[in-house]
Amino acid sequence: MQMSDTRQIAVPPAQVYAALLDPETLKNCVPGAQEVSGSVEDGFVATVVQKVGPVKATFKGEVTISDLVPDTSLKIDGSGKGGAAGFAKGGAEVRLAEKDGGTELSYDVEAKVGGKLAQLGSRIIDGFAKKMADQFFENLQKSLEGPTDVAASEDVGETPAKKGWFGRSKS
Repeated sequence: MQMSDTRQIAVPPAQVYAALLDPETLKNCVPGAQEVSGSVEDGFVATVVQKVGPVKATFKGEVTISDLVPDTSLKIDGSGKGGAAGFAKGGAEVRLAEKDGGTELSYDVEAKVGGKLAQLGSRIIDGFAKKMADQFFENLQKSLEGPTDVAASEDVGETPAKKGWFGRSKS
């Protein structure tokens, strides 16, 4: 599965680049990440819990960052094993460019799975991989910019629906 996308982030490229190299930022941005430790030089070790279709698994894996061009680009490669669920492997080429006072982040992602996960079918896997990549870069953007007004108004709009009729009566 391959996909590409672009995001506009309202901070300078140097700040985005530094965030992509920080284990704590990575832990906060990777959906389902329980633990991320290590360094750019030695690689990172990660534990991620995810549910793909009917299969829920804890993946333990490694992430390496290479082809570093400060404030401009880098490559992220990762692989993880989820026990009986199978394995996941993927990478992203990330490019940063200064644009409109912020950063235009563009990425190309490739993902592969095997084991029980592969039996789910390419439509489920492709959708899941796209969702994971989108969530990662959306989380990165939110961590750098803070919540947007649109996100805040969406959260307010969703809260009553989640609480049921009792939560709405308090408003």
